[in-house]
Amino acid sequence: MASADQVGDNYSAVFFMDGSDVARQMRASEFEAFLDGYVGLSDLADTEVKAVLLHLSPSLQVQALVFFNIYFDEEGQADSSWNLPIDKLAAEGGKGPDMGGGPIRLVCRSQCPKSVNPDDLWDPDMTPGSNHFQAIRRAVEANSLKFQKQEPPSEENIPVLEAESEAPKSAKSGDDTDASADRARLAQLIREQRLRIKTLQSVHRDALSDLQRENRHELQSVRNELSELEQKFERQKLTNEQLKKRLAERNEQYLALQEQVTSDSESKDREGATADAEVVLLKEQLERRQRELELRDEKIVALEQENYDLQHQAPAENSVMAHLQNHSVFLVAYHPGVGHVTLPYDDIESYFQNPVAYAADRCGLNEPAYRQWLEHYENPVCCHKSEKGNLCEEPVMRVSQPSEFRPGVDDRCEHHQLVEAHS
Repeated sequence: MASADQVGDNYSAVFFMDGSDVARQMRASEFEAFLDGYVGLSDLADTEVKAVLLHLSPSLQVQALVFFNIYFDEEGQADSSWNLPIDKLAAEGGKGPDMGGGPIRLVCRSQCPKSVNPDDLWDPDMTPGSNHFQAIRRAVEANSLKFQKQEPPSEENIPVLEAESEAPKSAKSGDDTDASADRARLAQLIREQRLRIKTLQSVHRDALSDLQRENRHELQSVRNELSELEQKFERQKLTNEQLKKRLAERNEQYLALQEQVTSDSESKDREGATADAEVVLLKEQLERRQRELELRDEKIVALEQENYDLQHQAPAENSVMAHLQNHSVFLVAYHPGVGHVTLPYDDIESYFQNPVAYAADRCGLNEPAYRQWLEHYENPVCCHKSEKGNLCEEPVMRVSQPSEFRPGVDDRCEHHQLVEAHS
């Protein structure tokens, strides 16, 4: 952290300005603490502050002023790159206005050494009603920083010998003293007016620079808007040309369709007579087909009735079916996974229609799943096929219950289980 060249704290202070008023006061040692980063100012975060270094006499008369800028970052800490030697500048400043103790040493933007960047300084306002010098003088007189004020020693009345003989010389020296005081006041007034002119010129330059910058920004904004309008105009122009082209194509299509409709209507008129004859023929064919469908429906109803009668017809006496119905004889079937099954009389016909499906239903499976398990049960080998279509046929553990069989797992050897799991 840069410092202010160890500003003396005996009768030195730093004021922070807000407009034409003193917003904050601190002794030089407190300002050093801000520069060293020991403390921060959260209310000044990300702000550039206009500050003033004051050197005071023991009688609290302003002796030197340095008007400088300092930036506080987002955390309220003073800028770590700030290294303006304000104490040295206060000792080397040029003559400024008289603030009660004679002309002060002044350093500002309009009156700064060549070794200092003027942008690091700022010019005080000397306009009546918003004069920075007057605001600073009022703050010093209020002495809120509690500096110990020392009164200057009073001048002793030293007797003058040979008053009569020296009277003419005294009168003459008095006239010379008055003339010198007038010249000093005049020179001081001229210096103040020159300083005010310089500060006004600086303010004018800053205002002119701000106006030029705003003008450049506005001009650039206008140029950007103009560029956007030109691009928008070009896009609109291209869109209009495309729309015109599409409209011309639509007109051509419309004319072609109109010609086609005209020709189609003429051909329809010619084909109308033949179409009516074809409609009559089609109606006759449709009526014929409807009569055929009615006859077929009647045949289907008769066949269904005959099938129902045959299914519910009592078996002949002393026949196998009669004994089965009367439980004189029992029909038992065996299927793997189901075991021996006694077939009820009502299930005999459905069983003989598809025994495998009947067994699968008794196992709680569908027919394809039961057949897949049955193939494994009868030949428990690995069913993995190579890329060439060859079966592995490595013996595997037989799964005796159809419901526990897992296709692709239980019918695979350990090696091909791992291969298919990672594929």
